[in-house]
Amino acid sequence: MRTTLTLDDDVADALKERVRHLDQPFKQVVNDVLRRGLGPDASQPTDPYRVRTHSTGFAPGVDPLRLNQLVDELETEAYLEKEARIARAASESTDDQ
Repeated sequence: MRTTLTLDDDVADALKERVRHLDQPFKQVVNDVLRRGLGPDASQPTDPYRVRTHSTGFAPGVDPLRLNQLVDELETEAYLEKEARIARAASESTDDQ
């Protein structure tokens, strides 16, 4: 079928770019693009995305969003304990002299 079609500038530019990229005739590119746009995949609604839930194993009252804060607190405690041991050891060595 032969018809006249007025294209918006951005659509015409995109089609021309595709013609250059694919090295195919303009008519073929337009027909392929229209076929894909009118095909069954474009008109049929897709199934909604579903997320399957699973148990995380956290005890009630544990906020998994604050686990990084807990890790920071534990690392701070470990660091302070290590520094205290070093200070005690240094203090004991100076007392022995």
